[in-house]
Amino acid sequence: MSWRQRYEKWKGFNELELELKQSLEAIGGDEQQLEDCFYKNLEFGTGGMRGEIGPGPNRMNTYTIRKASEGFARYLLEQGEHVKAQGVVIAYDSRHKSPEFAREAALTIGKHGIKAYLFEELRPTPELSFAVRKLGAAGGIVITASHNPPEYNGFKVYGSDGCQLPPEPANRLVKFVNEIEDELVIPVGDERELKENGTLEMIGEEVDVAYHEALKTIIVNPELLEASAKDVRIVFTPLHGTANLPVRRVLEAVGFENVTVVKEQELPDPQFSTVKAPNPEEHAAFALAIEYGKKTEADVLIATDPDADRVGVAVKNQAGEYIVLTGNQTGGLMLHYLLSQKKEKGQLPVNGIALKTIVTSEFGRAIAEDFGIPMVDTLTGFKFIGEKIKEYEQSGEHQFLFGYEESYGYLIGDFVRDKDAVQACLLAAEMTAYYKSRGMTLYDGLLELFDRYGYYREGLTSITLKGKVGVEKIQHVLSQFRQSPPKQVNDQQVVVIEDYQTKEKVSVKERTVEAITLPTSNVLKYMLEDGSWFCLRPSGTEPKLKIYYGVKTEALEKSEAALDAVKRDVEEIVHSYV
Repeated sequence: MSWRQRYEKWKGFNELELELKQSLEAIGGDEQQLEDCFYKNLEFGTGGMRGEIGPGPNRMNTYTIRKASEGFARYLLEQGEHVKAQGVVIAYDSRHKSPEFAREAALTIGKHGIKAYLFEELRPTPELSFAVRKLGAAGGIVITASHNPPEYNGFKVYGSDGCQLPPEPANRLVKFVNEIEDELVIPVGDERELKENGTLEMIGEEVDVAYHEALKTIIVNPELLEASAKDVRIVFTPLHGTANLPVRRVLEAVGFENVTVVKEQELPDPQFSTVKAPNPEEHAAFALAIEYGKKTEADVLIATDPDADRVGVAVKNQAGEYIVLTGNQTGGLMLHYLLSQKKEKGQLPVNGIALKTIVTSEFGRAIAEDFGIPMVDTLTGFKFIGEKIKEYEQSGEHQFLFGYEESYGYLIGDFVRDKDAVQACLLAAEMTAYYKSRGMTLYDGLLELFDRYGYYREGLTSITLKGKVGVEKIQHVLSQFRQSPPKQVNDQQVVVIEDYQTKEKVSVKERTVEAITLPTSNVLKYMLEDGSWFCLRPSGTEPKLKIYYGVKTEALEKSEAALDAVKRDVEEIVHSYV
């Protein structure tokens, strides 16, 4: 069916939601916009789907939500009738249409007789992961587009372990979703009937309390907090999202009395009106927090994204100016703090394990190995870290200690199986108390680690290429890199090429090939002779080509210069292909 036929079908559908009818009228005869709304189905990938809100099968709306939910219901029922009683937990964030989309998911699931546990108000994504495990549910759904711009929303799917689905089950789910031909005529249950017969149950406080108690178990050094927490000055912003109450409650519960919340960003706001992007990775998102920090002389500034799975940390540098730490730097600090404190207390397990993604800094590996702890790499995406946690839990081979990715995602306690900004806020506050008790800032602590392990520096370039043409350009760039790989970058020879699509690791000099044992992914990584590296991968959730870089030297300024040089050379090659 052509995009125009799909458009005519939607336009002629008598029961189309009034809001979507009005959207189609507003688009009018804009052919390019109409084609983008209707030329394909919004892609349901291994983690779910994400896209702009609007009319058509390539947009987030009531009908595409029903289609995704219908596919998930069929996927679950394939596992057996027992899933009906186990049920599905559904949560949502502060975005446009999130409560409505969550309700539609519940009614679609409920039509199949599958119990739906629907949170009564917005909740953090990690609490959804926790709730799936606590309630013994067959799966979970969260309506969120994480840190995307306001016009986006999304649908994320979780398995019974509280983790996003790994590739094999995710592919089965995608198959069920894609088999649904007409999203406009999917039946849904009656809300009142589902509530009366117990198929739809609203949840909230009981799960909140259990999550709150679990959070307190990640504290490494309660004696330190008893003595010092009250002296730590924290500025916190939830960036208009879901973390406001859970973060403040747990910080207060463990003794952090001096927490100032950025008032302008405290309450949910689907427009995220005080920031260009509600993403703690974007340093501009800290502008208001920095103003508050200067007024309160804060020791640390903490920002979470709208669904509270990512957290950013800003601290004073040696010049007394607040700077935002990278995800790699914060992760390194957290890992070292956890391992050093556990070792000091005699609590470091002999079979401990730490996990990171392939685009995350080697800084973490150097720290972990210094404590005799292996660092295992996974593909990008926290579901792969969650999958490993489950594997080690079942085999007993390793005890999970810490997992993280460079994009501001961290996990300490495995009662959640996704990145958890609420946990990370608590650990960041505890670390700050620790270094302050030593007369140091977190930045001082970072420099101490750099002095010990080397000056690691990383960077990221995101090239946004929207629409059908953008997807084609991204694929063209990767194709060109595969056909004609660069021989040198920054006057350094490329010595190793890892292609996660062909699952081959090629040593250029030795001309040897090793198998990569991770799942297939359209990712290319290049290692240079001085230990620098760069990696190209299409974003799984945004219309972007992401290019990651990493360097290590013996001095901060030298690492900055090396990073700039690698970025410049790689970007020049990429732009020649776009």
